[in-house]
Parts: sequence; C-alpha cells; structure tokens
Amino acid sequence: MNLQTAIYKASNELKKNNIKTFSLDCELLISKAIKKDREFLILNLDKEIKKEEYLYFQKLIKERSRGKPIAYLTGKKYFWKSEFDISQNVLIPRPETELIIEQVLSIYKNKNKISFLEVGVGSGCILLSILKERKDFLGQGIDISDHSLKICKINAYKLGVKNRVKLFKSDIDNFNKSKYDLIISNPPYIKKLDLKYLEKDIINFEPKEALNGGLDGISEIRKIINKSSELIKKNGKLILEIAFNQKEVVKTLLKKKGFYTNKVIKDLANNDRCIISTKK
Repeated sequence: MNLQTAIYKASNELKKNNIKTFSLDCELLISKAIKKDREFLILNLDKEIKKEEYLYFQKLIKERSRGKPIAYLTGKKYFWKSEFDISQNVLIPRPETELIIEQVLSIYKNKNKISFLEVGVGSGCILLSILKERKDFLGQGIDISDHSLKICKINAYKLGVKNRVKLFKSDIDNFNKSKYDLIISNPPYIKKLDLKYLEKDIINFEPKEALNGGLDGISEIRKIINKSSELIKKNGKLILEIAFNQKEVVKTLLKKKGFYTNKVIKDLANNDRCIISTKK
C-alpha cells in the first residue's frame, strides 16, 4: 500500500468519528509513523509504506478516533516561534496564551535585564519563549508536577536557554527564593463543576490539575496573587491568564493585595483573557 492510499483510508476513519481536522491529522500521524516530515510526505505519496509503519499508523489513527489530542500523539506542539515537546502529563499550549508573551515583550522592550518567575511552568512554553526572545532576561519556574519540570528541562535544552532558567518543585505558597521584577502565570481557572462541560478531547486526556480552579474557579489565582504580593518588587508586574468572566473578581483580589490593574487584554474571540497589574 502506498502512502496516499493509507492516508485516504485513515481520513475516512477519522471523518466517520467526527474529527474535524481529519486530513491534516492523517498527514501529521503518518509523518510520525514513517519518521519523515510533511514535506517528504507530500513529495512521496506514491511511496510504499512498510508493514510495521502502517500498523503503528493504524494504532495512532485509532487513538485519534477516540479523541486523543494530536499533540499527545505526536509528542509535539508549535507555540509562539518554537516547537515544544509535549507529554500527556502537561497541558497542551493554546494560541491565546501567546498574549502573555506579547505583553511581556511590549512592556519590557526597553529593559535590558529583568528577573521573572512563572508559576506553573507546564511544558515551559511561556517561560522559555520569553527567554528565547530576550537573551538578557533571567527566568525561574515552579511546578508541583515532576512530569512538567522534566518536560520543561528538555524544552529549555532544545531552545538553547537552559543556562538562564532555574526550575523548582514547589507550590506558590511555599516558595521564597527571590524578589522578582515580573511574575507570570496561566493557572487553572475553570470551576470544578464546569469541567464536565469541556470538550471530550480536553477533559478525557489533559491533566485535570492544570484545569481545575476549585469550586469558584479562582482558588489558584487567589493563591498566586496573595503570594506574589510578597515576591514582586515595588512597581513590579503580575500578568495572569484568566477566564472570560473573571475580570472583576480578579481586579478586586489584586486591589486588596496592593496591585493596580493596568489593563485587561482580550483574545481573538474578544474574551477577556490576560490581566496586567503593578505592585504599588
């Protein structure tokens, strides 16, 4: 069987299972199975696929049919300007999270050197993307997950920034390493009771601890704000990703802890997504 026929059969399988991106997904998964990039694939559709490669491809297609995200099947996700290693134990980076990087680069475009902390590094996509953009910045990151810290270290090495990042296994409550110019976080912010309404490919496969914001959706945000008030230098910034309906409650929490809200940034869907504040 040639590659084109294998893709055609698999596309029909994914389509039957309501996978909207069936065509692209098939190309990505067969590329993984034959260990070649998509460019090779497109130029060699008449090439025969080996039996063991086809069996592996079928296995990947079966998992995708059940809704397993493509990033977990390929182990890769492109974010900002780099490809990141991803495992099933870390949240898949979302395009809207790039807002945090845009804001950091804009705010500090004339600053030569800052020290910043990310709370909950996951794959490291935010922390490491900023470090790759700005060679004079120094970053630290914390996470309670060994899996996240391991993946983040791998990505730091891949992106060539490992010498400017320090990672610690800790939650924010028990972290007292330094004082920072900036703290950033994309914390869990979905209400516990709302998790069941998420799309199946999210709730069935992504780590719940990276999604669950507690009963009110802001338990982790609250902890970050409380502790950041001690860890941020005067006039330092706190940048948080939030849910579309959390702006007012987060602004109130920030005010109580001595932060002034600079602005709230909307994502491409016109939802409030990123809140920027300054420590008074």
